[in-house]
Amino acid sequence: QVQLVESGGGLVQPGGSLRVSCAASGFTFKNYFMSWVRQAPGKGLEWVSGISTSGDRTDYADSVKGRFTISRDNAKNTLYLQMNSLKVEDTALYYCAKGGTATYSTSPRGRGTLVTVSS
Repeated sequence: QVQLVESGGGLVQPGGSLRVSCAASGFTFKNYFMSWVRQAPGKGLEWVSGISTSGDRTDYADSVKGRFTISRDNAKNTLYLQMNSLKVEDTALYYCAKGGTATYSTSPRGRGTLVTVSS
């Protein structure tokens, strides 16, 4: 069965950086598009970023474009999200989500890792 385990969240000051990771198992990771999605306190789910199977295509929500970078290591079955210039409004539970062979999706996803941006 699909297993996605996020890690690397924590407390960071505004303007700071953080990298979150997602360890994938239970499927052939290199064959699927992957995404990061987030849910801020009291708000709905927001798609943040996605990456193609080989990593040659990446997409971002306007809210994070130029600040976040998605990447993947298919040899390690791991997805990453490098977050720079963090803002208070980036505070959220961050999930990785498995897509299709040529599409992004918001599920299935893991249990999430909490990122809190605060001074």
